[in-house]
Amino acid sequence: MTGDFNIRDSIWNFNFPFHSSHSDSLFDVADSSFLDISKPLENSPTRFPDNDYNTNSVLDLVFLHPSFPEFNCHCIHPDWRLSSDHALITIDIYICKERISHT
Repeated sequence: MTGDFNIRDSIWNFNFPFHSSHSDSLFDVADSSFLDISKPLENSPTRFPDNDYNTNSVLDLVFLHPSFPEFNCHCIHPDWRLSSDHALITIDIYICKERISHT
């Protein structure tokens, strides 16, 4: 589960001093699907506003099952924004080749 959740919270943005009750609801939804918040390989803002009144923030999040090898392995690419005010997030998901017999 990933996306722009538009929630600022000190849990994932260490420069933001407050906790949001909306985060609790988001974690309830994630917990119901056995997901947890995944940390990026390097901390970086995911939103870069185009005005001087707002600061860079983390609004785009990734939730994965903690047992997945990709957990805590996604990348935030602030330099790949082009015309967007949001950074691109990528994750490599490995798919192994497996032979399945059928009759």
